Amino acid sequence: MLYLALLLLIFSFFFFRKSSVERKEAGLPGGRIIYTDTNGWGKIEKPLFYAALELTGKPDYLIEKGNDIIPVEVKSGRAPEAPYDSHIYQLAAYCLLVEKTYHKRPPYGIIHYENRDFAIDYTPALEQSLIDLLVEMKRDEHKRKVPRSHESPARCAKCGFREVCEERL
Repeated sequence: MLYLALLLLIFSFFFFRKSSVERKEAGLPGGRIIYTDTNGWGKIEKPLFYAALELTGKPDYLIEKGNDIIPVEVKSGRAPEAPYDSHIYQLAAYCLLVEKTYHKRPPYGIIHYENRDFAIDYTPALEQSLIDLLVEMKRDEHKRKVPRSHESPARCAKCGFREVCEERL
């Protein structure tokens, strides 16, 4: 009986250590995982949705830490000097979706890169900038011609509209 208890203790330590390592590699802060869009931690959840802005999203993780819910977006590859605007707006969209879905405003969200994490404050200014961007995108959705917004050949090469775009690089 003592051997069985010792064996169970060793197994529980092994699995606790393994989950701690995986949690750290994923860039997750302490707290309880309440939502995940990855296969590694359980079933994949349905997307979050905010009807007023027709906004849908699936954050990689939502962590409940005290009374807060913190969205975590995991990016592959090494971190840039500062997070890309597109990554910040994606995280801001998840913050907005968390607020509308769970009725709790996240104070910040986390962008996790292979070698670095960025905590992005979810300020009223960032929220307004996100809403302005979403309104602009919605307006552009109905335009016949929208000018290219970049000078990146690599970005053009991966674009789904490349074959019909008159401004491709």
